[in-house]
Amino acid sequence: MSDITSHAYVRRDLLNERPAPVKTTGFIGLVRTRLLNSPTNILLTTVGALLLWFTIIPSIKFLLVDAVWTGKDRTACLTENAGFVVGACWPYIQAKLPQLIYGFYPEAERWRVNLTLALSVVLLVPLLIPRLPTKGLNAGLFFFAFPVVAFFLLRGGGITGFGLSWTAGLLQLFADSITGGGHVLLSLGKTSAIAPLLWVVGNIVVLLGTAISWLIFPLVWLREQIQGTGQPVWADFAVTAVVVSLIAFVLGGGLRTGWRALASSIAAFIAIAIVIKLMGLDHGGLPVVTTNLWGGLLVTLVVSVTGIVTSLPIGIALALGRRSTIPLIRIFSIAFIEFWRGVPLITVLFFATYMLPLFLPGNFTVDGLVRALIGIALFTGAYQAENVRGGLAAIPRGQGEAAAALGLSWWKTTSLIVMPQALRHVIPNLVNSFISLFKDTSLVSIVALFDLLGSLRASFSDPKWSTPSTAFTGFAFAGIIYFIFCFGMSRYSLFVERRLNAHRRN
Repeated sequence: MSDITSHAYVRRDLLNERPAPVKTTGFIGLVRTRLLNSPTNILLTTVGALLLWFTIIPSIKFLLVDAVWTGKDRTACLTENAGFVVGACWPYIQAKLPQLIYGFYPEAERWRVNLTLALSVVLLVPLLIPRLPTKGLNAGLFFFAFPVVAFFLLRGGGITGFGLSWTAGLLQLFADSITGGGHVLLSLGKTSAIAPLLWVVGNIVVLLGTAISWLIFPLVWLREQIQGTGQPVWADFAVTAVVVSLIAFVLGGGLRTGWRALASSIAAFIAIAIVIKLMGLDHGGLPVVTTNLWGGLLVTLVVSVTGIVTSLPIGIALALGRRSTIPLIRIFSIAFIEFWRGVPLITVLFFATYMLPLFLPGNFTVDGLVRALIGIALFTGAYQAENVRGGLAAIPRGQGEAAAALGLSWWKTTSLIVMPQALRHVIPNLVNSFISLFKDTSLVSIVALFDLLGSLRASFSDPKWSTPSTAFTGFAFAGIIYFIFCFGMSRYSLFVERRLNAHRRN
């Protein structure tokens, strides 16, 4: 019985052949299931293919196929001399490449620019690779030591004092500015309808400036005594090192736990002394190269990197201030953000370049590039504040309540729990602002600063390379450089976002 039942389910004849299954993987599967699976997708695919055909193909033909690669002047890039339709004139880029990178920086001193760029790469690359150790030391060198070294490398010059002299100078400048503002109010009160009010306010401001001057008199006197020595830089350096090390020792816990802070402070000052001696900053330093000679990619990188590095701390501070429960801090943060977001960047650059000197004392000047950097940092910081505030708003309230239940202070809660999560949420927005800032650096050319595009436009006036394809070649080269930097930032931000949000993947 069992044999009969088992044989009843065994097929004795072969099945007919069936057609092969429709392929749904690989390139053919992509075309079948995504590109040509409906009339709408067929139309969109056709339009996209035509768009690529009429844009990518001519670009490749202009930049590579019909391009001229060798030549000494414009004659090599003319159609009548080349014998064919000329595309990109790359000999022009080869001839103008130093100008596009360094601007008018003296040729004999360009090694300083190369050394600065090499130091930046050496310090930045380990920060970008997550698996490399000593991130704290590397970050300290890049964000604090490198800007000082880069300043004296690029600009040159030496120092006549150190921390104590600089502090005394800034405080004295602050006191003189207040006193000068009071005298201005008194002079306006002589011809104004509200003369009594201006006279009272002016005298109060003058008295405030005089009081500050008396308070800082011991510091100013000590600075004058140091400047009177034969080695003012090293005398000031020694006094500053002692004062800062003692403060670090006390704040670090004194005799119980302050020895580590003291050792770190002494090591930092030893490193600073080595840099001062190697660069000869106590004897005038390197030859001075004024910023009006800077240009090209150098200015683009200086403005963009400075704006990116300084705008994020400003944005974080403003975002926290806007959420503060202290009315004065909250109102100031809101007013600051709305003011800088309400004016275009061109207006900010004009104000920083031409109007800011009017508000400074007569004996105090600020370099034109530094004024532009300050304006860009404040402008971008206002936008970053809103990005960070969006990330803070996305953090559940229970995070802060849990931290408070554990006994954490507001500073520890913000720095260890809330802010890291908020910044992780807004990585795309932050990087989008960074990319926008890198491209907006071209606006500094309107205030007589020659960035990459400014140097490129200046090179067009050379009659030696005046051809119909010169301008197109120059802008194509600049576009490639901008694309490399912006695309690199975009891809790295995507890598960081995926790495930090790995626990959120489905």
